[in-house]
Formats: sequence, C-alpha cells, structure tokens
Amino acid sequence: MDKATLGGLVGGIALLLIAIAIAPGSSFGAFVDYPSLAVVVGGAIAATCIAFPVGSVLLLPGVTKKVFAGEAAELKPVVAQLVECAEIARRDGILALEAKCDEIEDPFILMGVQMAVDGIDATTMEAILRAEIEAVGSRHKVGKSLWETIGRYAPAFGMIGTLMGLIIMLGNMDDPEAIGPGMAVALITTLYGAIVSNLFCLPFADKLAFYSRKELERREIIVKGLLAIQEGDNPRLLEQKLNVFLPAADRAEQEAA
Repeated sequence: MDKATLGGLVGGIALLLIAIAIAPGSSFGAFVDYPSLAVVVGGAIAATCIAFPVGSVLLLPGVTKKVFAGEAAELKPVVAQLVECAEIARRDGILALEAKCDEIEDPFILMGVQMAVDGIDATTMEAILRAEIEAVGSRHKVGKSLWETIGRYAPAFGMIGTLMGLIIMLGNMDDPEAIGPGMAVALITTLYGAIVSNLFCLPFADKLAFYSRKELERREIIVKGLLAIQEGDNPRLLEQKLNVFLPAADRAEQEAA
C-alpha cells in the first residue's frame, strides 16, 4: 500500500470535512446531494467510455489498484545484479550467464541476458529492448490517460449539473423560499466536479505518471548495463557508470561498501 497516496486522500477529505464543520452556519447535510454526484461521476465515466475503446476502459480497476499498491522501482538491486552478471561474463565468458538465468527474476533483464547468451549482436539487442520499453511506455500512457480524461470531464459535468439545477430552480420561481436551497443544490454539482477532478482523478494520473517514469528509467539503466556486458566492459567501470543513476544516499552507501 502506497502510504503517500492513502495519506493524501485521507488528509484531503479530512480537510474538507473540518472546513465544513467549523464554518459558521454550515451542516454536512447541505453538502450531500446524490443526484448531483451521479451527474458528475456517472457523466465523467460515460464520457470516458465514449473516448476510449472497451478494452482500455476495462483496464481502469487494475490501473487504480496500481495507484494504491504500486511502488517506485528500486535501482540499487538492479545495478548490483547487472554488475554481478558483468563479473561472471568477464571471468567465465558470456555463455556462462546461461547458468545464471534461473536466478534472474526480472523478465526484462532475463530477456537481455538470454539474447546476449544467444549471440545476438548489440545493435539488434538494443533495438529489441528499446521496442519493449516503448511498448511498456505506451501501455502506461493508456492508464494515465484514463484518469486524466475522467478528471477533465468531471468539472464539465459539474457545470452541466449546475445549469440543470438552475433551470429547475427558475422553473419554480413562484416559491421564493425555495430559491436559496435550490441555488445551493445547483452549486453543489460544480463543487463535486472540482473535488472529483482535483482530489482524485488528476492526482491519480500524476501518480501513475511518476511510476511510469521510474519504471522506464529503470529499464534504460538495464539496457545500458546489458550492452556494456555484451561489449565486455570492466565490471568496476560498469558499476561506476550505473551508480550515477542512483540517489545520492544509495550512491554513497555503494561507494562505502
């Protein structure tokens, strides 16, 4: 569970509830209107279904799970494994890495090592690995775009709900006492649209973009490491090259070791 995502949601919702509670003359009941919520959420999801094919829309639950359960890929273990492979290749030859394949859990590293063992040239191997990176990036963009689209449409449907509420209110102008409550209900839809967009959808999209950047960065490091292994680079030199991608704290720890 990503503590930052959960903490941000809980903190944002708590802030809104506290603001309502301490505002003079306000009540929680005044901010609850299920038809308005249905217009905003239902309308935004319906518009997203129009904008994307069914297959992409069905990815939404899994993408949402990643927002809460995803973790940024750590680079330190990746560098350590690549350096270990470089040491084996330098000491026993590139074919010796075949025995190492059963221990490699990362499918991307495994794919590169297997290609190196099979004798595929560096140009072809790099092209295949970068094509895989592009495919992963494309899939990530779909998930991010789903939440961005919902976040873009939610405020629009909030405004649509407000206009609907105003039309209903103006149709009942013969009752002056109903104008105030009617106006409040009409404005709630706009509020819901802003909350759904800025507290949920757009932050979710930004978190997915963050995870995507970290994953693609990790894969770029793997490509550089695999190509260096195939070219027979010194393991110590490879470690120094890859350590520049590590955070400062990890780099200092690695150098101290």
